Amino acid sequence: MKRVALPFITAFSIFAVLQINFVWGQNIKTTQVYEQDETRKLILLVNDAAELLRNKGEVAFDDFRMPNTRWRKWDKYIFVLDPEGVMVLHPDPALEGKNIINLKDINGKPIVRGLLAAATTFPNKPEGWYHYQWPVPGELLPRWKSSFVRLVNAPSGKSYIVGSGMYNDRMEREFVVDMVKDAVAQIEKNQEEAFKFFHDPSGPFMVKDAYVFLFDLNGTDLVNPGFPYLEGRNMMDQKDTHGKFLVREMINTVNEKNSGWVDYMWPKPGQSVSTVKSAFVSKAKLGDKWVLVGCGVYLPEASKSIPKYNEMAAPELLALVRIAAKVFEQRGEKAYPEFRNKGGKWFHNNTYFFVWTMDAVRVFHAADSASEGINAGELKDVNGRPIGSMILKAGSTPSGEGWIHYMYPEPGNIFPTWKSTFVKRVLFPSGKQYIIGCGIYSMQIHKVFIEDVVNSAAKLIADRGKEAFAQLRDKTGPFVFMNTYIFVQSPDGTELVNPAQPSLEGKNLIDLRDLKGKLVIRDQIAAAMTTGSVWLECYWYKPGDNIPALKQTYIRKVNYKDETYLVGSGLYVAETPAVVKQKPVINKKQGKAVNKKRQ
Repeated sequence: MKRVALPFITAFSIFAVLQINFVWGQNIKTTQVYEQDETRKLILLVNDAAELLRNKGEVAFDDFRMPNTRWRKWDKYIFVLDPEGVMVLHPDPALEGKNIINLKDINGKPIVRGLLAAATTFPNKPEGWYHYQWPVPGELLPRWKSSFVRLVNAPSGKSYIVGSGMYNDRMEREFVVDMVKDAVAQIEKNQEEAFKFFHDPSGPFMVKDAYVFLFDLNGTDLVNPGFPYLEGRNMMDQKDTHGKFLVREMINTVNEKNSGWVDYMWPKPGQSVSTVKSAFVSKAKLGDKWVLVGCGVYLPEASKSIPKYNEMAAPELLALVRIAAKVFEQRGEKAYPEFRNKGGKWFHNNTYFFVWTMDAVRVFHAADSASEGINAGELKDVNGRPIGSMILKAGSTPSGEGWIHYMYPEPGNIFPTWKSTFVKRVLFPSGKQYIIGCGIYSMQIHKVFIEDVVNSAAKLIADRGKEAFAQLRDKTGPFVFMNTYIFVQSPDGTELVNPAQPSLEGKNLIDLRDLKGKLVIRDQIAAAMTTGSVWLECYWYKPGDNIPALKQTYIRKVNYKDETYLVGSGLYVAETPAVVKQKPVINKKQGKAVNKKRQ
């Protein structure tokens, strides 16, 4: 029998082939769990870069630096850190060789520390995701960025963290699984000390609209950063809007399978309308007992509950309060019985009137007579917004009237919803002044609200100048509500106040364009300086969101001594045309400044 000559195969080449196949198999296994093609490609890119560095060592850095290759193309690029936070490789040469361990995003979230922790915190988990807000290269406005990193040991014996990121609005299910696994490890390592990490908005457990929550196996809410007022409450009998006992199902899932997914209806933080949420839940050992750890992802294509917007619009409520004021001016306390008549003109559904003294004593409440006689000056909503002081301030203004907005649960509901209330100062026949008011739950944001809050801010600035800025930035005050906020600019385009994106303060935005290329800041300033006040439209990203939206902005000019300011606020229109594709554009000088900081 003739022997066939076989190619010579060394032990090393066999090992290399097996290793390559292993890594390839790991890549396929890893990427299969991701829903978006962009995410899968990013995982493969980082895994391939890590394998190249593991085999070739630091020589691979030359490959990673090549422009217009798979390693480096516009906003997709490989970066390399050492375990101490030194940027070893980055598209911006000015960052290379520098220790940037303290680099943070616009909300103070530690970027480099978070990236390192994702790959090094747990020995059996040398890779992970980290999410933060950062501008796209060449842009100014921050957007959510998700970076995948992997710990690699090079032939030289040195360790590196290899990574890349993507700008993406959606939370992958695997991002949620990653957060829950890290949370479980934190609990089992640090016990109740880990709870503080879950409440930290600058930490890794609060990302976009996702957050880690904890229940004991009896159904008591232990940690709930999205709805902190629920902590300590037993939720075992809580149903979602479709009647599902969601907490019971979560507990059954971890008891039967240790971990798994549960779908249910739940509102996003700051909202009252429920949408489909899919939560990954798992057990964790806390002392001598087990707890449930979970995190959910809101499904963007899923159906939402229909918003229960009240049929009465803002102008109608305003008119109703002014008519009621005339009745109280004529009849005073004698009008109370008429206003208590449920189903009548003044009291229907959850719309009713209240009357306060000028020192915050609630003397009349149509829906809750038991609360009468109580001083409500310290009343706050579930997020700490001072309802009592806002009512008094609005009623004490020269006009004696105004809108206030706060979150409060409707009767019988655990979830707070935005309530808009119009209050007015009234002189009763007795000669005593009172504040009357009426509010509506789930009222759609209206231009009336925007003009009111801008005019109030303008009045404050006209009286106090820059000293008013701190009050305008207060997110629990009257100038930040729903998804709107007050901003202040100088006539040269410098952003002075921006509670939603404080990183913009101090920057000159005169050449900033919206998503369709419009020079929005120039247009706003020119119109307001000419006419005094104006409504304009542009296309913009909602704060903390990557989805384009049509925004209507009201801006007006205000003077304080010899200084001039532009004060504005806006509202986002619900539906956005799909034709919006262009990115915000800034001048080259600004673009270079942003590129030097990108990560």
